[in-house]
Amino acid sequence: MSISVPFRKVKGVPFAFAAAVWYTVRMDWTDLLLQWYPGHHRDLPWRRTRDPYAVWISEIMLQQTRVAAVVPYYERFLEALPDVGALAAVSDDRLMRLWQGLGYYSRAKNLKKAAQAVCETYGGRIPGRYETLLTLPGIGGYTAGAIASIAFSERVPAVDGNVLRVMMRLQNDPSDIADPKVKTRVFDALKADMPEDAGTFNQAMMELGATVCVPNGQPRCGECPLASVCKARAAGTAGILPNKRAKKPRAIEEKTVFALYDHGAPLLLKRPDEGLLAGLYELPNVPGTLSDEQAAAWLSAQGLHPVGGLMRYSAKHVFTHVEWHMRVYAASVSGDGTQRFLRDDGTRSIPTAFSVCLPKDR
Repeated sequence: MSISVPFRKVKGVPFAFAAAVWYTVRMDWTDLLLQWYPGHHRDLPWRRTRDPYAVWISEIMLQQTRVAAVVPYYERFLEALPDVGALAAVSDDRLMRLWQGLGYYSRAKNLKKAAQAVCETYGGRIPGRYETLLTLPGIGGYTAGAIASIAFSERVPAVDGNVLRVMMRLQNDPSDIADPKVKTRVFDALKADMPEDAGTFNQAMMELGATVCVPNGQPRCGECPLASVCKARAAGTAGILPNKRAKKPRAIEEKTVFALYDHGAPLLLKRPDEGLLAGLYELPNVPGTLSDEQAAAWLSAQGLHPVGGLMRYSAKHVFTHVEWHMRVYAASVSGDGTQRFLRDDGTRSIPTAFSVCLPKDR
């Protein structure tokens, strides 16, 4: 896939001269982008460093999470776990507590696994090559490209959804960006044209996609440094590109969740080590929607007795592929059954899927 500005060969122009002109024109768009970036990028904490550990943490946190939400987590995480060794040695409970609220907890688990691999295989030094980074848990092509280019100046692209969107519009390309072959094609094209300062170029592409060449049919073409070379803008198709096949609708799961307190502490259970929210803490819950009578019977079967009655309300949590619609029963409880549960002592992480079920007035 070419990323050139359209060039029409002029009859009679020597081939060598035409090729030189084409190459110069082709590279203009990267120059335009690099000239735009210094005066227009957001001042974000991970942009102030080329430390591979800090770059790695930021890129993992930014997956599936808004920038504004990531900043405080990133700063707190680096303060608590400032290097690879600290991350490799942290307890699972403390790691999950630091991650609590970011969601997609497998990201944090893979961070620890990768840190342990770095310590065991590379003496605690994050490897600087793209291909080697790909062998670490939780690091895919985009993250490997970001770390390798920003921290180690390797001339390799970092292709995420923002970059795909920019490239599809630049080329007025109607291809389905959910097709892995399209992503590979864009990666190869960018790698062929990667400027010397690959790290800054990749960050500029990300920034352009995040702040100017935005999704949902509302690109800010009037603010774009590449407007003069954008084929979609010229064709009037920027608002409808890129194309992406529709996602399957999320499955709906009905649950009944019990927000139960013993002496002011929520009662918890630990989830299985595999599956959704693996190894995290949950509020007691059962499949389906229980009636008031069924909920009271469930509590009695657990050896639990509400103190002051049950409060009932609804909650919802949306995962990538499934939605939980939850009926919640909240109460302070007594009885021998409380001994069957763990208590939140402030060190255990309750994922958002369950923390949304806790009463707001406690």
